[in-house]
Amino acid sequence: MGAIDIAFSSLLFSFFLLAIPILLSIKYGFGLIKPLLLAVFRMCIQLVLIGIFLKYLFIWNNSIVNICWIIIMVTAAVFSVLKDSALRVRKVFMPVFITFFITIFSVVVYLNFMVIKLNNIFDAKYLIILSGMLLGSSLRGCIVGISYFYKSIKKDSKRFLYILALGADRNEVILPYLKESIQLALKPRIATMATMGIVALPGMMTGVILGGGSPVDAIKYQIMVMVSVVACATATVILSVLVTLKICFDKYGILQMDVFTDSDKNMPAQKNKTWSGL
Repeated sequence: MGAIDIAFSSLLFSFFLLAIPILLSIKYGFGLIKPLLLAVFRMCIQLVLIGIFLKYLFIWNNSIVNICWIIIMVTAAVFSVLKDSALRVRKVFMPVFITFFITIFSVVVYLNFMVIKLNNIFDAKYLIILSGMLLGSSLRGCIVGISYFYKSIKKDSKRFLYILALGADRNEVILPYLKESIQLALKPRIATMATMGIVALPGMMTGVILGGGSPVDAIKYQIMVMVSVVACATATVILSVLVTLKICFDKYGILQMDVFTDSDKNMPAQKNKTWSGL
């Protein structure tokens, strides 16, 4: 038995719940009404359009078209990561895009072939849905990791240059920043994994159960997705940093300010509190 169909007229009642954040925003002056309503409107339009598109994409189920759609998804994800990381898109887009695409595509193909054991590893139902889940779930971690790495080096530029002047090479100096970036990117995901099933029922598991699958099947899929998300987030952050090093640093190991957007580039460097005593 599949999920109970929700009539469009009934779906309208779910929007009444928006009265809670709207009324609280009015009372306390949060200023959330306009961005909230805009976000809800965009979400509805985008979901309706993607629902129609995916319906025919699943019917057609052409491997080439499916891969092209993954490229579009990864492109949108990379733009989102770079926009929030304050790096110039035109400077680092291509290496980051290649990193994201190879990582996500390789993991999904591995899952389809080795775990789910599909006859057609490019089946739209699995290729697109799993790619979307991996991108969406690891996106926040990638934004945090990449953004922290470059911004922390910029803020701590004096110490960074001082260590370079002492004779350390670039890779030695960036290692502490890379470690902290990975830790910040993965901590929320690891915390979520530790409480999953007790504190919250995750989306993948809920979807499988509502779709008529057994709780056991839902658990299997959720474990597969969560392990894959951690692997993707780790790989994308590390590889994105490594492939952009030659672009963002000169031959002497100095971070180039022109890789940042104008708004971030013009901000004065701040001393990192971690080393404020040096």
